[in-house]
Amino acid sequence: MTETYEVIVIGGGAAGLSAALVLGRARRRTLVVDAGEPRNAPSAHMQGYLSRDGMSPAEFLAIGREEITRYGVELVRDRAVDVTEGFTVTLESGRTVRARRLVIATGLRDELPDVPGLAGRFGRDALHCPYCHGWEVRDRAFGVLATSPMSVHQALMVSQWSKDVTLFLHEVDESELSDDDLRRLAAAGVEVVPGAVAEVLVEDDRLTGVRLADGSSHAREVLFVAPRAVPQTELLERLGAELNETPFGAYPVVDPTGLTTVPGVWTAGNAMGFAEQVINAAAGGYRAGATINGELLMSDLDATP
Repeated sequence: MTETYEVIVIGGGAAGLSAALVLGRARRRTLVVDAGEPRNAPSAHMQGYLSRDGMSPAEFLAIGREEITRYGVELVRDRAVDVTEGFTVTLESGRTVRARRLVIATGLRDELPDVPGLAGRFGRDALHCPYCHGWEVRDRAFGVLATSPMSVHQALMVSQWSKDVTLFLHEVDESELSDDDLRRLAAAGVEVVPGAVAEVLVEDDRLTGVRLADGSSHAREVLFVAPRAVPQTELLERLGAELNETPFGAYPVVDPTGLTTVPGVWTAGNAMGFAEQVINAAAGGYRAGATINGELLMSDLDATP
């Protein structure tokens, strides 16, 4: 038997839980489908969220799950593997559920460069976001692992938190740097080192530097890197949502409330953009949830004889 809900939220991160909280408080029968794979799981803490600065992501999500259950929201640890028109959702467990409206908050997946030793340090002393971690590692010896010419921007940004920054060009040729790039790097005091990085060096469970393909080693305490963002848009694509190509991947076209080009389908968090931080994701989920409740209310009133 296919159970029917007013709203199904696919994704149990900050965006999905925030939408569910609003919907539960609005007395909407809501289901959250959570695969349990939050993007920020490797991080011991999250920053920049007013009143929650420094909280661990795991604790934040545990509190959110407890809060939504107060309002009758059902949460299931499962994965949505298919969705059809009419919003019938098939879960990995084989269960099928149906909803009048959907919130797809499936986030994105980070793909790191294939450098030995890097993955094991990610979220600890191999970092991607200075706003998330810069204060905690301030004034240490930074390295930046270039994966594209855009890594110049990352090197310039992290120089706000340390005056000892080295940009390892890795996959970028020196000829790809513009005159403006070189001028700004010099002005920021960023050292530029050509050549591929062959290995991240670790001693006593801490990052100590990198070794280049030519055998030379460079001592560093922190390594910033920009992972390749892979938006989790499979379900949106199956529903025919229009996507917009960006330098960071293809994300759904949405209105200010997160409504996609598919009527009845909203999105929030990193499913709609690369740079959505936890606080932005929670706000987006709230906005989507409130909009859906109002839309359902008016729809039902208009259908009343």
